[in-house]
This record gives sequence, structure tokens and C-alpha cells, in this order.
Amino acid sequence: MLMDTPWVQVYNPLGWTWLSILVAGLPIVMLLGLLASGARAPLAAGVGLATALGVAILAHHMPWPMALAAAAYGAAYGLFPIGWIVLAAVFLYHLTVRSGQFEVVKRSVAALSPDRRIQALLIAFSFGAFLEGAAGFGTPVAISAAILIGLGFRSLHAAGLALLGNTSPVAFGALGTPIAALAKVSDIDPMLLGQMAGRQLAIFSLIIPAWLVWLMSGWRGLVGCWPAVVVCGGSFALIQFLVSNWHGPMLVNVLGGLGSLVILAAFLRLWQPREVWQFPGDSDNSADYELQRPRPREVVYAWMPWVLLSALVFLWGWPSWKDVLNGGAQRPNFLRGVSVLQWPVPGLHQAIVRTEPDPQQPGAWKPADKPDRVVYEFNWLSATGTAIFLAAIGAAVWLRIGPGAFCRQFLETVYRVRWALATIACMLALARTTTYSGADVTLSAAFTWTGWFYPFFAPLLGWLGVALTGSDTSANVLFGNLQHVTARQLGL
Repeated sequence: MLMDTPWVQVYNPLGWTWLSILVAGLPIVMLLGLLASGARAPLAAGVGLATALGVAILAHHMPWPMALAAAAYGAAYGLFPIGWIVLAAVFLYHLTVRSGQFEVVKRSVAALSPDRRIQALLIAFSFGAFLEGAAGFGTPVAISAAILIGLGFRSLHAAGLALLGNTSPVAFGALGTPIAALAKVSDIDPMLLGQMAGRQLAIFSLIIPAWLVWLMSGWRGLVGCWPAVVVCGGSFALIQFLVSNWHGPMLVNVLGGLGSLVILAAFLRLWQPREVWQFPGDSDNSADYELQRPRPREVVYAWMPWVLLSALVFLWGWPSWKDVLNGGAQRPNFLRGVSVLQWPVPGLHQAIVRTEPDPQQPGAWKPADKPDRVVYEFNWLSATGTAIFLAAIGAAVWLRIGPGAFCRQFLETVYRVRWALATIACMLALARTTTYSGADVTLSAAFTWTGWFYPFFAPLLGWLGVALTGSDTSANVLFGNLQHVTARQLGL
């Protein structure tokens, strides 16, 4: 549907600011309320989306074809490229599990030291960060906790350590998925978002390994293990900072986790704790779990799919190579017009005019200079998910997985993640409907009244989103643009 006159967003549609704010917040209240009551995420996201459409059409008087187009645009972006990253990453992980080589990966990590503190650093922090980058979405906590339990850790203890260790890596998630989602809903360059996240999180990455060891062994245990803590946290923080600032958000966790694993493993050849710290009741061999140190050849063979993943994602993130895959901006190649397909979104493209804070008159608003350009881009070749899928193909060849088993595993993976993909699509649809209806700007009015205290409230809002949705990506989609608009209005 094409409109002769662009629709202009209205941020106080009900004529009373607080009432407009309360109505604009209904989709988030419905979503978080259902999640808090124990409803499944896809159902909660679907109800939240339906509420957002109702608010957009009935309260903000957004034309219904435009509201549906905004939801469809968000859902399409949720499936590609974000859902494609998730599907490809989980597929690669399950290929390695199917081949049995992931057990070798786990044993290669667990066999490096009998000291419980070192095991927690290696598995809950370093290996957990690697898994967060490779698969994300709960996988690192589940696998890290299972390995720790296998080594003799108590179940509750293992789960707590795995959750704590998987703190600073979550911001970058599975190959930068949370950053990509935040960039889309806020219209901020993902490189800039990743750079700022990397600068802030490097400090926490230094602290968390120490906190992990202190929590399980106290101050005395931390003092007896401080060199390993510094090497583990310092190597991860340094790699996290360098990769996020000079390459991009995709490989921060994969390279950071692998790097800290390798560096700490090498350090343990030169240094070991003076006293091997164990839990009360541990036997002399330090665990009921029987450590079978794999041979170097087995370790190399098992880790090769993940090395291939890192290499391909690194290459796909390189600007000059990405430009080639996209058909070449300055030097067009045969991929021009083939590898990147663009479609203006019907009923949405150049049909909406936002109003913006007037810098000349504080508190006043003015219409934007031109309508929004809304174009869906399908960059099937240069997408990060494609690099991961190619790594999965290479891994299948390396692990001698036949075409039949490869296809069956892919279909099984699609079935496994179907509800996760549906949730992501609904969350992005909700976010886009809220953004294009102007409801996010209406909500931001409530937070602007916090003034200079807003930087204190902003992380609390993020924590609330993650606690209730269980996903950093979902929290970014839910509150990302709200935070962005509020900060702009406050001049931060």
C-alpha cells in the first residue's frame, strides 16, 4: 500500500503524557508479565507482538497496513540474518557432538589440571566463553555445568559457577548476535556498539575469574591461585578488547575463549599451584570423573572444526573481503546484484516521518527532514551465518560425516531451534512495530525525567530484560532503541 502523504509519528497520542506512556508500555508489560508467570517464550513474544500492533493501530493511529508491514519487516530480519546465525552455529555444534569429537574437546580441557580452582577457570570461564561465542542461548552454561559435575563438582555448585563464568561473554553472545540485534533496532553501527562493549567489559573480564575462585575457595584459595587467575582473566580481557575494537563483535568470544584456554594451558606447563585445592571428601585422584588425557593428534582433530569456524568468520568480517562478497562498491565484480538483494518494504518505505528533538529549542520537537528509508537487505553470501554454515560443511568433510547424515542433522537442528527462531522473529517484529509507531519515543519520556541519573537506571533496565526474557539478544531488542532515544533526548 502506497500513501500519498507520509504518516507523521505522534508521541502523545492520548493528550495526556502519563496515559500515553502507560499505553505505550503495555506490550512490554504483557511480555514480561507472561514470562514472569512461567509462560513459554514464543507465546509471550506472540502476545507482546499482538499488543504492540493494537497499541500502534488504536492508540498511535498508525495505518494498519503500515503496522503489519513494520511487524513483517522485523520478523524477516529476525529470521535473517540473526536467526541464520543461531541456526548455523547450533548446527555446527551438533555436528561435532554427533561425530563424538566434542567429547574429546571436553576431555582435552578437563585433563589440564587436578586443581578444582584451575578446572573452574578453564571450564566455567574460558571454555564457557568459547561455547557462548560458538552456540550461545544457554548452551555454555548447560555444557560447562555438565563437565564440572562429571569432574565431581556438586550439581548446584557447578551450575552457579557456570552461570557466573558466563557473565562478561554474554554481551557478544553467539558470534555477535546480541550486538547485531541491538544495532538493527537502534540504527547504530554494530562496530561502534561492539567497540564500546569491549572497552567496558574488559574490566569485568579481569574481575570475574577472581570472583569465581574466591566464591569456591575463599581468600586463601584465591591467593594460592592468583597467577592463573591473572593469566586467565588478563588474556581473555586483552583479546576481547582487541577483537571488539579492531575486527568486530562476531569473534570476540570464540577467539577470547580459545585464546585464554591456550594461554592458560601453556602457563600451567610452567606453573602449578603449590597445593592442589580440592573439595572435602575428594579422593586422591581429585574426582570420581576418570580423566583420560587425549593424545595431541586427537585434540587437534577434535578442535579443527572450531579453528575452521574462527578462520571463516574472521575472513567474513574483514571489510575488504566483505566488500568483494557484496559485489564490490568501488570495483564491481560478477557478484554485483546477485549476492545482495534489496527490497523496499511496501507500505513502510518512505511512508513514515519521525519527529526529533529540536536542538534550537530544548523540549520542542520538529518533523524530520525526510521520510524513513526502509529497505530489507538479503545479503545471503556475506552474512555471518553463511560463514558458519560453510564451516559446518568443512567440519562434516573433516569429521567424515556423509551427505545423508549431514542433511538429517540439519533438519533435526531446524526442529530443535524452531521455537527459538519463532521467538526471535516475534521479538524483532515487536521492536520494529514499537519503533515505527513511535511508542518507543513515548516510553522514553518517562526515563528522561531521571535526568543525569539515567546512566544509573539504564543498566538496571537491561538486567531486568535479561532476567525476565532469559536472553541478552531479546533484552537488547526489547529495550535497545528505548535506551538510545532516551540518551539522545538527554544529550548523553
